Order: sequence, then C-alpha cells, then structure tokens
Amino acid sequence: MKYGEFIKLVRDLPLIEVGLILAGVPNPDPVKVQISRWVKAHKLIQLRRGVYLLPKAFRKIDVYEPYLAAVLKKPSYISIEKALEYHDIIPEAVKIFTSVTTKRGRRFTTKLGVFNYQHIKNSLFWGYEAVTINKQTAFFATPEKALLDLLYLKRIKTTTAYLDELRLQNLERLNLRRLLEYGRRFKKPGMRRAARLIKKYAEYQKKGRRVA
Repeated sequence: MKYGEFIKLVRDLPLIEVGLILAGVPNPDPVKVQISRWVKAHKLIQLRRGVYLLPKAFRKIDVYEPYLAAVLKKPSYISIEKALEYHDIIPEAVKIFTSVTTKRGRRFTTKLGVFNYQHIKNSLFWGYEAVTINKQTAFFATPEKALLDLLYLKRIKTTTAYLDELRLQNLERLNLRRLLEYGRRFKKPGMRRAARLIKKYAEYQKKGRRVA
C-alpha cells in the first residue's frame, strides 16, 4: 500500500487503530511492515503499539484528548483530578490525564499529552459516563466517583483539612444521595466515612460555613 492510498483510507479518522483497519485483511503483515517504515520516516506518529496519528498537515479531524485516553487503554475512564477539573470541582488546570482501568497501570507520554492509568479492581469499575465530542467518545467519572477514587487510590485519610487543600468548589453540583451510595459500594468503612464527610462539607459550603 502506498502512503497516499493509506492517507485516503484513514484521514477521516481521529486516530488510526491498526487492528480495526486491518480486520479482514488476509495478509496484514506487509501493511504492518510499511506502517513501521512510515513511523521511522516521520510519516506516522506512534502513540502506542497499534495506535497511530497522521502528521498535522494530513489530519482532517482534531483529536479529542479524552477520547485518546479511552483508546490507549481499554477499558478505562478518566477520574481523579482530571475528572474533577472537567466537572469544575477543582479550580486548577490538570495537565496529566489520569484514568482508572481494570488492567495493569501504565503511563504513556505522547505528542498529545501524558496519559496515566491506575489499576482498580473490577468490583469498583463503575460510576462513569460517556461524553461524545465530534463523534469521539470518552468516559469520565461522575464528580462523586472521581472524589472517592482520589481518596481510595491515593490512600488518603479524609479530613476537613485535606478537603480544604483540594480547594473544592461548586459542590452544589454533587448528587449527595449518589455520593453516599457510592461510598457504601466500596464496602470499606473508611470510604463510607469519607462520603459522609464530603456530604457534610458540601452542605456547609453551600451555607457559606466551614466544617469544624
């Protein structure tokens, strides 16, 4: 396959997933060899094994970075600080896309950013929603799950002082009933206590008061 033919085949795609493109091809090996050569010649950008990007001059579609996060490691959803930024629960801009996955944790440093993956057990892989931008679907933790994932995965003891450090804002957006339900689903006393404290913290913030 010539490079021009390949571009016509993939230029309408935000990302190039070789496994999908070569599905049904009787002998994909020659194409794989050619792809390897194009990477070495800087005609393709490798994001990870099997996932590539056309050089900017040939791209028709801009990549939605959260979509890339979903593609680099499956299954996964964006959580912790990046999800809290997305929901405007923390004021800081977070550069690293941190996701949780039932697979082994890993980090990818790419031309489009740094994508970090933390392992979570199957029984805790829930509490996320699909978001589609320009036909590119990403997955974000709900704000309630993002907060609890943060405390659980970083093994942080939840205190009022720590919640102050996070500079939490817009907590009226939290579904407090869901927060308590999620805390119970972790099946750990510490997470139930954390959910109750966050609920109390949110209620006090709404009244313009501080938790003692």
